[in-house]
Amino acid sequence: MEKALQQDPTDCLKIVLYGPESTGKTTLARSLAAAYNTSWVPEYARDYLQKKWETTGEVCNLEDLIHIAQGQLEEENKAVKSAKKIVFCDTNILVTQLWSETHFEGYCDPRIIKWAQSFHYDYYFLTATDIPWEADDLRDRPNHRVAMFNAFQAKLREKNLPYTVLTGQHEVRMKKAMAQITQLLQQ
Repeated sequence: MEKALQQDPTDCLKIVLYGPESTGKTTLARSLAAAYNTSWVPEYARDYLQKKWETTGEVCNLEDLIHIAQGQLEEENKAVKSAKKIVFCDTNILVTQLWSETHFEGYCDPRIIKWAQSFHYDYYFLTATDIPWEADDLRDRPNHRVAMFNAFQAKLREKNLPYTVLTGQHEVRMKKAMAQITQLLQQ
């Protein structure tokens, strides 16, 4: 029997770094967490899929997505326990949903859709494609970055979620993100 997947309660702001591959999300999540002396949640799928690639030579399939969603949320629930006012998530369940839809001809497991509708995040930083794409074993769409960015932004708009687009080099993105976080903390 599959275990119930749910977010642990927290008073922390949950901020998601969200966007296409190779747009600086991990660097930003790590840097923002350091700037605010708090926790961040690495992208569970990256380690999971890298190990799969190294051991079997296989890429992500539909069955992996449920495991990835569960692993990501488990890591998030651990991070909120040590977070100080804010936790930065380098991806979330909405990314898993969008990735499924864009990579599997519009299909997404109904459980992932349900989780994406029920889990709560306070704010999204949508990372633009104006930095160079860097190849690795897992990245697969260097020529679809703008289309992927548009899909990510469309999903935020469809769900009426609060977000800011981060453009420019890392320092510019940090400054813009920190200005928005200051506003969020004052609310």
